[in-house]
Amino acid sequence: MAEIHIIGELRSAADFDEPNLFCRWSVQYGSSWKLIEGHAEGQTCCSTARIDQRSDFCTPIDLHLACRGLQGWPKLQVEVYAVNALQQYWPVGYGFAFVPPHPGPQQLCITTWKVSSPRLADTLREKFHTGGFSLAKSDIAFSGIERYKLLTKTAGTVELELMLIFKNFTEYGVELR
Repeated sequence: MAEIHIIGELRSAADFDEPNLFCRWSVQYGSSWKLIEGHAEGQTCCSTARIDQRSDFCTPIDLHLACRGLQGWPKLQVEVYAVNALQQYWPVGYGFAFVPPHPGPQQLCITTWKVSSPRLADTLREKFHTGGFSLAKSDIAFSGIERYKLLTKTAGTVELELMLIFKNFTEYGVELR
């Protein structure tokens, strides 16, 4: 079987309005893929120190995947949450990016979006850091099947630094560039 090693870190979140952030991440893949080793999901610590609207996480990512076919290529999904002084948290950004299809060092910048509301009361609630809107099913963020029904607005970006190691792809007829 062909294999991919994904080694790196979830570095930071930038350009979010909220001050205290943490991020949940996961790797989504199709049925022809299998997790050999590592964790396909995780969470960062809450970053309270911000410089220029940037929250640093430096959370490691290390997993090993094997595949029988290229269908269902892995993608990284991120959900950014804000925390207030009462330890309440709510989502402030959803996003995803496909794992790059070539080996070596990679820099990923995932642009995120959040659910919005046309009502003034909801906008004020979000503005004063007392909550936002969340998705009922988190797979809507990357599947796109029902996402067109949502009213959304752009949020910040999440930066990742990865090293990808591909093994046995040429033996199975896949050319890497």
